[in-house]
Amino acid sequence: MVHVIDNRTIALAERPGNKRVDGYRNILENPHVGLDFLIPGRGDTLRINGRARLVSDAPWFDEMVVNGHRPILAIAIHIDEVLFHCAKSLHRSGFWKPDTWDPTGIVPRRAVIARELDLDERTLQQLDEYYGPSYEQSLYATE
Repeated sequence: MVHVIDNRTIALAERPGNKRVDGYRNILENPHVGLDFLIPGRGDTLRINGRARLVSDAPWFDEMVVNGHRPILAIAIHIDEVLFHCAKSLHRSGFWKPDTWDPTGIVPRRAVIARELDLDERTLQQLDEYYGPSYEQSLYATE
């Protein structure tokens, strides 16, 4: 997920996703970023603060190939600060305890969110099919 370029620079490749560029516009307007990294099963989180820039090509793109797909864009981040956050909130929340999760609880399913917030005109059935099992399998399919 993260490519280490050197001791003060990391990169995040553009990967197939929701095809929205909001984050990229944000970087162009304000390059200051903060990233929180979670490691499954651990409570502490790694925080990196720095300055981001968009990169359309670099020699290290070849090292970021996944399933034969070379990124067409990456976010390079110059690191200003690295710190850890304590684990108390993740432990209290049961974040890593799947038996405490309720996927039907507070947040509606993705199809409902797409329909209401993304103003997607497809039916809920069509959206449920789109965001169903084939969604993950088609990440690198050609369109």
